[in-house]
Amino acid sequence: MFPPAGQGKRIIYVVNPPIFFVSHRMVLAQAARAEGYDVSVVTPEGEGVAAICAAGFDWHPMRFDPGGMSLVRDLGTVRDLLRIFRALKPAIVHNVTIKPVLYGTLAARLAGVKLVINAISGLGYLFTGSRMLRRFLGIALYRLLMRHPNMRVIVQNSEDLALFRRYRLTDEKNLCLIRGSGVDVSAFANAAPSRQPPVILQVSRMVGDKGVREFIAAAGIVHATHPAARFLLAGPLYPGNPSALSQAELRQAEQDGHVTWLGPRDDIPALLQQASIFCLASYREGLPKALLEAGACGLPLVTTDSSGCREVVQDGVNGLLVPVADAQALADAILRLLADPAAARALGARARQIVERDFSLGPVIAAQLALYRLYR
Repeated sequence: MFPPAGQGKRIIYVVNPPIFFVSHRMVLAQAARAEGYDVSVVTPEGEGVAAICAAGFDWHPMRFDPGGMSLVRDLGTVRDLLRIFRALKPAIVHNVTIKPVLYGTLAARLAGVKLVINAISGLGYLFTGSRMLRRFLGIALYRLLMRHPNMRVIVQNSEDLALFRRYRLTDEKNLCLIRGSGVDVSAFANAAPSRQPPVILQVSRMVGDKGVREFIAAAGIVHATHPAARFLLAGPLYPGNPSALSQAELRQAEQDGHVTWLGPRDDIPALLQQASIFCLASYREGLPKALLEAGACGLPLVTTDSSGCREVVQDGVNGLLVPVADAQALADAILRLLADPAAARALGARARQIVERDFSLGPVIAAQLALYRLYR
C-alpha cells in the first residue's frame, strides 16, 4: 500500500477537495518532484483523484467531513493522517485549506514530522462576516491545534496576515506572505470583452459565501434593460458547506431565465474566452485564482471590496469593487461596463498587465520551494 520511505525527502500534500490540488497545487508538486522530493498526495475521494494519479503522484485517501468543524466527527480524518504519516515518514507535510491545516498539523506533530508548511488559502466561513460564534470557534481551534516546533504559515493577503497577528493564531516567526498560487499567463489568451451579446461569467464553488445568490439576483436586475445578456455560472456543488446552494436552487434560477449553470468545468481558459465581464461576488477570499485567470485573459473584473479580492482588483484600475452581499451594486457595476465598452476594454488590458507583473507563476513557486529548504 505504501511506497518506500525514500531518502528522507518525502513531501506529503494534504488538500481538500482533490480538484483543488489539481487546480492550485499540482504545478508546485511537480516542481518539488523535479527538485528530487518523493511526492505523496492525501485527499478525500472525489473529482480530481484520477488527474492526480495520472500525473504520477502517490495518492492516499482520507476520510473527510466537508461540513462544519467538529472534533468528534473529524477524528477519522486525524486517524487517517496519523496512519499515513507514520507509514510514509515524510520530511515535510504541506497542508492546504482549513481542516487539512488544523488536523494535518496535529497529526504531523504526533507522527514526529520535522517540518510543516500550512497554506491558508482563505479563512472561509469561520471568519466570514459578523458570525461571531464561528469566529470564536475558529480562533480557538487555530490556537489549540496549529502548534508544531518547526512550522511555516503561508497567508495570501495582507489582511489575513494582520488577522493572524491580531488573534495570535500562530507565532510571528512562523508567518510569511505569498500572494496566491500564481498563474501561468502564457496559458491564457486575450478574450474579446466587447463581444455581443455580452457574457458575464462567474467561476466558483456553488456556495452562498462565494456570492452566487447575489450574482443570480444581479442577473435579474441587468436583464430588465439588457435581456440578451448571458449570465454563466461555472463550478461544482459543495453540499457540505453551510452556505451551499442546492442543485434544485440552481435549476430554478435557470428556469427563471436569470443564469445558466454549467456545472464543474475543466476548460476554464476556453470558457474565459467566451466572456465579456468576469465577476466574483465572494464574501471573503485568500487570493482568488479565478480573478487572476480572468485578468490574464484581459477581462474587466467585478468583485467585492473584501479581503483577498481587493488584493487583486484596484477599483477603477483593473476592475470595479462593490460592497459584499449587495446584488444591486453588483448589477450597477455590470451595467456601467456594458454602457462603456471602451472603459471595459481598458480595465481588461490593465488587468492582464497587473497579473503579469504581480502574480506570475514562477516567483510564487520559487517562494514555496524555498520554504521546503528549511528542512534539516
